[in-house]
Amino acid sequence: MTEPPDSSWGGTGLAPLAGRILEHLVSHPESSAAEVASAVRTSPPAAGRALRTLEAELLAVRVSRQPVRWSASPPRPALTSLLARRREELARVEMFAERLHDAYSSASHHRFASDQFEILDTEKRVTARYTHLLRASRHEVLHLVMPPYVAALDAVPHRMSTQAAAIRGGVRFRSVYDSDTFTDDVSLETARQGIAMGGEVRLSSGLPMKLVLFDGTSAIMPLLKDDPTAGSLLVHSPTLLHVLIALFESVWEHGAPWEHDAPPAPHPTFAAARADGPDERTREILRLMELGMKDDAIARVMRLSRRTIQKHIGDAGLALGARTRFQIALLAQERGWLLPAGPAAAAAAPSGAAATVPGDAQRPPAGPTPGRPETAG
Repeated sequence: MTEPPDSSWGGTGLAPLAGRILEHLVSHPESSAAEVASAVRTSPPAAGRALRTLEAELLAVRVSRQPVRWSASPPRPALTSLLARRREELARVEMFAERLHDAYSSASHHRFASDQFEILDTEKRVTARYTHLLRASRHEVLHLVMPPYVAALDAVPHRMSTQAAAIRGGVRFRSVYDSDTFTDDVSLETARQGIAMGGEVRLSSGLPMKLVLFDGTSAIMPLLKDDPTAGSLLVHSPTLLHVLIALFESVWEHGAPWEHDAPPAPHPTFAAARADGPDERTREILRLMELGMKDDAIARVMRLSRRTIQKHIGDAGLALGARTRFQIALLAQERGWLLPAGPAAAAAAPSGAAATVPGDAQRPPAGPTPGRPETAG
């Protein structure tokens, strides 16, 4: 017979070895302990202990005494009876859990606003609850990331290790980083590690708050936006969780995808770029600039020098006939230069567009003779 994985027996309370022996007895009745041990590749003492367990659970019976031979009980009624006993045990555990929770709430009354919220008033409590919820996640973890941070720096490696294990287990990670975050080495390296593990990262400017959501059933958010020492709020309220998920999805939708973990290969100058606009490196720099990132932060993200970033932005300004970063971002958006290079970008560019500022009265004036824009970060 085809053997199901050992995990099939997890809900019954049977050990994997006992499950495998039961499967063997179903198709090989009247087997001795030695025969069973050989078939499932275990030692005779281990097989004997597992057989006695099956006998105690009414799943196997001794059909002879000299020598002792074993057969499986009829599986359907035997397993139905076992599962009924397990359900009764679980019901008792649930009642006990309620009593434990009442005692826990009474001892921690100052940290509970209700069953829907819990105040995490120390860094250790925040870190412990975060790690626990991360390990318990099975579907998706959503993150809005911005300073100031609560967790200690020495806790970051353990957190990243836990995240990597969750991703390997099939949990999807989506994070939106505030554009000001990448002035910090730890944040930038954490984002890069997250992408390398298989996480998805986007960038946005002016995030409304810090937030992490676990499987849509729990969330951690700060009590005060700019004061991590004030503590955090652990949310279980379905109504508030629904609102927080909607907030995240809105921020995610408008964020700029970030997948570049290393600078692109050497490329032609802006003047030698394709006729449909700048190369992909310049487009990426313009996208980050449009998010409000300063030159230093863009340089860190792109792993380029600040001078190189300024050169790209300056060349883009000359081609667009723009003098300020605002004008560059506006005109680059209209030309489709904030899109990835290719047919989509070419289609977005106006037909016959020249590298000068169009005379639209609604656009900011390009000023006198176009020159290299102000790019100070």
